[in-house]
Amino acid sequence: MRALLTTFSWQELRHHPWRNAAAVLAVMLGVALAFSVQLINASALDEFSSAVRSVNGQPDLEVRAVQGSFDEAVFARLAQHPQVMLASPVLEFQGLALAGERQVPMRVIGIDALALPTIAPALMPQPLKNANRFAMLAPGHVFLNAAARNVLGLPAEAVEGRAETVQLRSGSAWQRLQVAGHVAASGAALAVMDIAAAQDLFDKIGQISRVDLRLAPGTDQAAFIASLRHSPGWPAGLQFAEPGDAAERVSNLSRAYRVNLTVLALVALFTGAFLVFSVLALSVAKRAQQFALLGVLGLTPRERLRLVLVESLVLGLIGSGAGLALGTALAAFALRVLGGDLGGGYFEGVAPALHWSTGSAVLYGGLGVLAALVGGWWPARAAQALPEAQTLKGLGAAPVQSKSHWLALGLIAASAALANMPAIGGIPVAAYLSVGCLLVGGIAALPWLIALLYDRMAPAFAQRVLPMLAIERARRMRGTAAVAVSGVVASLSLAVALTVMVASFRDSVTRWLDVVLPADLYLRATSSGRSGNSGTQSSSDTATFPPAFVQALAQLPGVERTGTLRTRSLQLDPAQPAVTLISRSLDGGAVRALPLVGPALPVPAGQIGIYVSEPMVELYGAKPGALFAPLSSALGATGAGPAAFFVAGVWRDYARQFGAITMDARDFERLTGERNVSDVSLWLAPGASEGAVRAAVRELAARRAGVGGESESNIEISSVGQIRATSLRIFDRSFAVTYWLQAVAIAIGLFGIAASFSAQVLARRKEFGLLAHLGFTRRQVLAVVAGEGAAWTAIGAVAGLLLGLAVSMVLVKVVNPQSFHWTMDLLVPWGRLLVLCAAVVAAGTGTAWMAGRAAAGKDVVLAVKEDW
Repeated sequence: MRALLTTFSWQELRHHPWRNAAAVLAVMLGVALAFSVQLINASALDEFSSAVRSVNGQPDLEVRAVQGSFDEAVFARLAQHPQVMLASPVLEFQGLALAGERQVPMRVIGIDALALPTIAPALMPQPLKNANRFAMLAPGHVFLNAAARNVLGLPAEAVEGRAETVQLRSGSAWQRLQVAGHVAASGAALAVMDIAAAQDLFDKIGQISRVDLRLAPGTDQAAFIASLRHSPGWPAGLQFAEPGDAAERVSNLSRAYRVNLTVLALVALFTGAFLVFSVLALSVAKRAQQFALLGVLGLTPRERLRLVLVESLVLGLIGSGAGLALGTALAAFALRVLGGDLGGGYFEGVAPALHWSTGSAVLYGGLGVLAALVGGWWPARAAQALPEAQTLKGLGAAPVQSKSHWLALGLIAASAALANMPAIGGIPVAAYLSVGCLLVGGIAALPWLIALLYDRMAPAFAQRVLPMLAIERARRMRGTAAVAVSGVVASLSLAVALTVMVASFRDSVTRWLDVVLPADLYLRATSSGRSGNSGTQSSSDTATFPPAFVQALAQLPGVERTGTLRTRSLQLDPAQPAVTLISRSLDGGAVRALPLVGPALPVPAGQIGIYVSEPMVELYGAKPGALFAPLSSALGATGAGPAAFFVAGVWRDYARQFGAITMDARDFERLTGERNVSDVSLWLAPGASEGAVRAAVRELAARRAGVGGESESNIEISSVGQIRATSLRIFDRSFAVTYWLQAVAIAIGLFGIAASFSAQVLARRKEFGLLAHLGFTRRQVLAVVAGEGAAWTAIGAVAGLLLGLAVSMVLVKVVNPQSFHWTMDLLVPWGRLLVLCAAVVAAGTGTAWMAGRAAAGKDVVLAVKEDW
């Protein structure tokens, strides 16, 4: 076998380097894309988790409020508990910092420096050289991490003798603080200061966000927690969490997005297997007489199969090795230029270093080798099954009649069964297997589809010689035709499925924006610029508008009416990211104000109606018509007493993946006593000028700056058009990777068409010579080949379109809801799909014609001279 590899196989590689390089390139691209996505996601997740650990430290337990902050008296009670060795209070909120003229997000943490070192050493302030050693306890001093110095435009290290200051805001007032040193915590921009100073400067007297506990050795955590919860006077709405819960939340934030992106990246490897198949099929077809001669000389059919499989293994090993190197380079480049976000919004602000993973390299390298072996299996079987005497005469292989319709039906039935299975651990594993079974089953059904269509079309072309020859070959060589177009069917079906999914999602988002953005202008009290998917934003820390300011807005010329909105962050489950509580006016009815996905139920007397987003149903079991007890517990901490919350409806929300709860503003005010709002919407009167209203709003804010209102710089004003454009731009950015993956899959599939037809026409040179002897001109022979290309790729386009629509149903109706817990309406962009199919048919016809030119050259008549 080694001798054959170094002579027979090496000569093929040496004489046709570009063809074999194409197969290596296909495997390399598939492995590189999947491996780079894995490295980027793993590096970003590791960095993000490390940042969370550095900020949260490693206590035995954390005590947090379900929403916002809680009374610091809880800290005093915990510190005196006999089973608590150390209690460290923390005040944490999201604020703003001034970086020149820009306002940038800044996370502010107030700490007790005396209790901190043993629990969260990364947050321990490190004073500047020659600074007062008690600077960490002095009011008006702040300590920045490296990310904060970077966003503020400060040098990486403080210059000795130069005083540095920073302006921070949480609420309506700016505070100028002296930079007294640094902290080692990694991650996003962070400002650390003494907890008492933070409470005093930012109007949070008596409030803390969490208490980190170090328990005495031998303490039973479960018994300790139970004793506190059942002790007299223990506040409702407090949660106990272990350090691992924070890391689990970080992983849960982006798990579905990471898995889906990895699966999409493997699409290129899937289609790469078909290109390996096409290249090796061409190679086997061209060397058919040589294989037959080797068989006559004693090489057994099994040894011929092993030889071709070893050739595919070599291609896979080279492609996988190059793919791992390219994937590493792509990941390093992406992390340096784009960070670890990849468009999903989960790791914004994180600039991770590359974390190499040997296990991942072995996994994806092995997948590349496996793809090459799978692609080489059928050509290897063809080499094994060559009829030696017939092949040596140049008559080609006998027609292959497919008997795989039962296999196809079984795979399609299995696909339907798998599509109805639930997700495993939040990942739609069964749905991915369903897509795989559907693709393989659809490709296995190609011979049946060819027979179904062309058996009925053949009589229509019986009197026209050239079309008749093309149709009859497709009919009688249906197995060969199915093999030739399988690559384009695979790539086209996946491209169609992704096109339908993205179009459906974008259309659903557009219509969702129409419902949730009914006003003309939107005002927001400037805060941290809430990140959509990070899951770390505390909505209760955002700046707000007082009722007087909202009333004044309603009186401005050109304003017909106003609407308000207030958001709060609720940590209902320590293992899940926070959900958002939204308070807004529902005077016109929830049907008009929210994009409901079902009917709005009447609210029973004595209960408070709430409307939950779709993820709340999946993650928390908040089904319509039921009471939602977790919200009763969460809002019990406000002092308003327990309330019964009735789930009156479910609405579609594409902004908050992990759940949102909407209630009427009047109910929220009655329960919490809060009347300030974070967002105001303005409906303009007919004929009113948007520019004039904007100027009036800013003038009103400037007038009220001295009497406790919002200053002009603290207000963001956006038109509905601006918000829509920004939202759709973010959407397109999120799916940019998907577009590139589609392009790679289509390119690989089209190259597969060219290789497949080259293999077919080279194996049929004597057939074309016979046509020439019968009087066919070179142009007519080329027309027959091009007609076959059109006939075969037309079947491929039809099959790819139908199969892609079926796969898109699984993606839209199963994968998306199981991954992200929201639904969308199916939209089929027929225009784009028909153009895509027409381009595939044109490309297939053109490549078949170009392949036929070589086989129908001037010496084609001589191809049959040995049979004279």
